[in-house]
Amino acid sequence: HGSIDLLMDLEAQIVKLAASRPETTRRIICLGDYIDRGYHSREVIEHLSGPAPAGFERICLLGNHEDYLLRFFDSPARGPAWLANVGRETLMSYGVTLPRGDMKPHDVTRAQEDLLVRMPDHHRAFLRGLARYHVEGDYLFVHAGVRPGVALADQLDDDLFWIRGDFLDSNANFGHVVVHGHTVFDEPEIHGNRIAIDTGAYASGRLTALVLAGGSRSFLR
Repeated sequence: HGSIDLLMDLEAQIVKLAASRPETTRRIICLGDYIDRGYHSREVIEHLSGPAPAGFERICLLGNHEDYLLRFFDSPARGPAWLANVGRETLMSYGVTLPRGDMKPHDVTRAQEDLLVRMPDHHRAFLRGLARYHVEGDYLFVHAGVRPGVALADQLDDDLFWIRGDFLDSNANFGHVVVHGHTVFDEPEIHGNRIAIDTGAYASGRLTALVLAGGSRSFLR
């Protein structure tokens, strides 16, 4: 959520920890929501679209906020709800100015056109190339969660990026332990079928990483 300082600090902690560990396969899996709310969305996208730290592979997933932005790219009509809630900070980070108060349709169209001009091509390519989910061993990484009782291949984007109650309240076996963000908790939570790691960085100042190595689980913040 546009908090480049927290991202850089946490990534440095990950690199430092990895240097003391014997694992040869090192992946940083990011769960989405890189933009909005904070004021450095552009810097976050620039960093994540660049090379991963030496010795690492970085896999970036799509969150509901990136989904909002991609829809705005395709049609200005998708913009008012996003801009009225959380999108203004993202546009500001790219130098796009918006009128105060209610926006007219032509204001939204101008903002979309201005953003498309100002956003570097490799940022748009990065956003359009984000994965819906990632499977690694016993774990499924996804932004929000999955619809219980639905096969992974049949999951709808709306559920992968937006689901809350039906997923969070479920005791179902999802076939993998689901590692997710989207729903904010004061502390990361480990359940039998899922691990929640969104600790509300933009408001709390706490960005959390789950460290998986062999059968061990720990957290960095």
